[in-house]
Amino acid sequence: MPLIETSAALLLLWAVIGYLLGSIPFGMVLARVMGLGNLRDIGSGNIGATNVLRTGSKPAAALTLLLDGGKGAVAVLLARAFAGEDAAQLAALTAMLGHCYPVWLGFKGGKGVATFLGILLALAWPAGIGACLAWLIGAAVTRISSMAALVAAAASTFLLVFLGYGSALFLGILLTLLIFWRHRANIRRIKAGTEPKIGQKG
Repeated sequence: MPLIETSAALLLLWAVIGYLLGSIPFGMVLARVMGLGNLRDIGSGNIGATNVLRTGSKPAAALTLLLDGGKGAVAVLLARAFAGEDAAQLAALTAMLGHCYPVWLGFKGGKGVATFLGILLALAWPAGIGACLAWLIGAAVTRISSMAALVAAAASTFLLVFLGYGSALFLGILLTLLIFWRHRANIRRIKAGTEPKIGQKG
């Protein structure tokens, strides 16, 4: 963990800002604007890029991926610039919670993978790039988005240690555990051999 140097009031402010940024449901907004329907009625009902892809729109899925990753990165970079590393890590955590549990959607959000990768890229970019590569390798080998996410999340902890970002290790572990928790149903389907492949329509 980083040294706590920011006042409690400012940390609370950045926690709220991080949550609000993370809670923007870009997938649902894009699906609605682009006439793709209600994501809750498509595929898994999830609001993330993988489910947006099940609408058949690759541009919408790509935009969702970039925007969901971007909101995590922006939360980290803004908090770091205006407060410090302690605020950046707190904003990262609350941005992730905002995506997974957005107040606007009854606390029923996404799995957090794109936001997680965006946070890592902003927090410790070499570890973020490594996690993205781990996702790509996992996706190429298994053709299962959730499996790729689990591989990337698991790899991130080792990458943070190996690349010298020990101060972010506690946050990395928390985010990894959250990714696994949000994918618990996927893990059951993977074990049963019923998890859909990337691009497969629901």
